[in-house]
Amino acid sequence: MKLLFSMFVSIFCGLLLYVPESFARQQIQIVGSSTVYPFTTVVAEKHGKKGWKTPIVESTGTGGGMKLFCAGLGTKHPDFTNASRAIKKSEIELCKSNGVNGIIEVIVGNDGIVFAQKAGQKKWNLTKKQLFLAMAEHGPKPKYWNEIDSSLPKKKIAIMAPPPTSGTRDAWDALVMNKGCKEAGLYKKLGKKKCHSFREDGPVEEAGENDTLIVKRLDKDPNLFGIFGFSFLDQNRDLIQSVLIEGVEVSLESIQSYEYPIARPLFFYAKKEHFKYIPGMTEFMAEYTSEAAMGEYGYLADQGLVPLEYKTLEEVRYNVKNLVAINDF
Repeated sequence: MKLLFSMFVSIFCGLLLYVPESFARQQIQIVGSSTVYPFTTVVAEKHGKKGWKTPIVESTGTGGGMKLFCAGLGTKHPDFTNASRAIKKSEIELCKSNGVNGIIEVIVGNDGIVFAQKAGQKKWNLTKKQLFLAMAEHGPKPKYWNEIDSSLPKKKIAIMAPPPTSGTRDAWDALVMNKGCKEAGLYKKLGKKKCHSFREDGPVEEAGENDTLIVKRLDKDPNLFGIFGFSFLDQNRDLIQSVLIEGVEVSLESIQSYEYPIARPLFFYAKKEHFKYIPGMTEFMAEYTSEAAMGEYGYLADQGLVPLEYKTLEEVRYNVKNLVAINDF
């Protein structure tokens, strides 16, 4: 009788404590954009100091992060992904095909893509058309900058650019290559895909997802230019400086007003289905969107994130508090 009772108690307790094996993880996992990575890492550290296990944050690039995020549910798949552009329709469909139906979109803040060089030099001023002509695979392929415009220095074109998996690359294609191609009068002839293609003959090098390494390379080579988010410029002003784009200097103010021609929003995405099973997800989202973090004078602004306008921030907080998924609208 005692044996039967013990067996009953063991089974009953097991049922009470049962958590699906696929959701047995106790630590938040985050992948995605190298641009958003520094901000999410700071929030993760704050979250860890409040009694939770510090989330694991990996820099995989926006495209790579979306693939991992949308691959399915359970411990083998991340809970959040950072993104330096909005999720694509094809990625939403990929998520749905793998059972990820509750995708919560959070606008983190604003950012400007900078075209940067080693600090201490005379500042350049470039247009989107000039940048397109310097970088385009299906353009004139000049060797020196002054071949594009006689007002530019006779320096070899050397640019470290983001790879195809990067959200920064997607944004650069849309905001610079696309418009530059049109201004050069080549869009009708080439079409969108060819307008977005980078040179493969040497002057443009795909630099990978580690923006810190790009900063180090720029510091060593005064002729080299690099493309990345504003925060990496803001945190390394002793080493690098930005190029003016269409006569506009990149700054917190010009990004927030979108006067800066390569300004964009930044995002992270949460998996609604994981909130029941992964401890601390609700609290992590609350920390990220708190006034202390995302407010005008929050600690993320100290890291170079350009804060959202108040109305947008309130909408973001409402969606986070109520776990509103993008397919709920």
